[in-house]
Amino acid sequence: MAFTFKKEEHLCSRQLIDRLYTEGHRLMVFPYSVQWMTLESGEPLRNSATQPLSHPATQVMIVAPKRKFHHAVDRNRVRRLTRECYRLRKHTLYDFLQQHGLALVFSMVYIHNEIMTFDQLGHKMDKLLAALQKDIRAHQQPTP
Repeated sequence: MAFTFKKEEHLCSRQLIDRLYTEGHRLMVFPYSVQWMTLESGEPLRNSATQPLSHPATQVMIVAPKRKFHHAVDRNRVRRLTRECYRLRKHTLYDFLQQHGLALVFSMVYIHNEIMTFDQLGHKMDKLLAALQKDIRAHQQPTP
C-alpha cells in the first residue's frame, strides 16, 4: 500500500458528515475526539452524490477548532501534523477493514489546547487507530 492521502480519502460529503454526527459512535483518545461510523457492505463511499468510490476503505475528516486555535496558522499546523501521522499509519486500519469487509467514515477533532510534536502525535495516532479497531470490533454485530 502506498503511503498517500488522496482526495478520495477525504470526507467531503455533507450528507455523510451529517449522518456521521447523528448515527455515529464516539471515541476519545487524547488529544483527539473521534466520531466514527461503519457503512453497510452494499453502500459505497461517495465523494459526491453521483460518484461512487471503489478504492478507499475509509474517508476521514480532520478538524482543528477555531475555539482552541485562534490563528489560522496554528489550525493549519495541527491539521498538517495529524494528516501526516494518519497517512503513515493508516495501513494498519486498512488491513483491519479489509479483513472484516467494512468501509469506515470518521472524523478526528483535535481537542488539546497546545500543539504537540510530530513524535508525540505519532504515538497518539497509534493508540487512536488501535482503540478504533477495538471499538469497531465491539460494535460489530455477529453474522448468523
